[in-house]
Amino acid sequence: MGTALQDKVVIVTGGTSGIGEAVVRRFIQEGAKVGIIGRSKDKLDRLSEELGNSLLAVQGDVSQYEDNEKVVKATVEKFGKLDVFIANAGVFDGFAKFIDVEHESVSEAYDYLFNINVKGSFLGAKASVNELLKTKGSIIFTVSGASFYPDGGGVWYTASKHAQIGLLRQLAFELAPDVRVNAVAPGGTLTALSVIPPLQPYVKLIDNETKAKNIRKRNPLQIAMSSEDHVGAYVLLASDESRAITGEIISSDGGLSVRGLG
Repeated sequence: MGTALQDKVVIVTGGTSGIGEAVVRRFIQEGAKVGIIGRSKDKLDRLSEELGNSLLAVQGDVSQYEDNEKVVKATVEKFGKLDVFIANAGVFDGFAKFIDVEHESVSEAYDYLFNINVKGSFLGAKASVNELLKTKGSIIFTVSGASFYPDGGGVWYTASKHAQIGLLRQLAFELAPDVRVNAVAPGGTLTALSVIPPLQPYVKLIDNETKAKNIRKRNPLQIAMSSEDHVGAYVLLASDESRAITGEIISSDGGLSVRGLG
């Protein structure tokens, strides 16, 4: 058990699986109290039972402002304040190729994916900002290698992750000096990131072994990352050790930026 986040109160969206769940578990180990919002009642119940009084689980949809407001209110009621908001909920386009997708599905996919990946970040930040102003807290976005480079997904995912960077930078500018705003950009990670329904007919699913091999090939460190590989960056940004950091993105991607032409 660490103490890096002792007495911090944190909200994590999409905290029931993948990177979000790994962050929740580590934050509680580091002394934090955590509120989460997710859509699956079964997963929320499972985590609540396992993690006990350090966790508050709220069922909801991050693309709805009222649900973001609900988790903020419930978290503050239970734990007394809010120090950190982590906009982590996200969905994936499965590398669907733009030219192959019918125009009706292009539009449907845009609405579905941007509502979660981008609008969810906007609404979560808005719902939490007044509480964060009280504690001089921080916001952390989960972005991606696809926020900087092509082929970390298809056009929908890549565009959404670029959009989050614009949101982060403008918020960091507007909310200084009271609230810090940063991000973690994981690279290819072995998680169950779901392909959105409108694009499923256009996507060929690959098994985890092939996925791991592809990820290792792409990054200089030649590692296929797990969710747990990224959590240290979130701990740093959520802690008082990063009080001088805002508007920054920590890339946790095996070194993609130094890949060169190889």
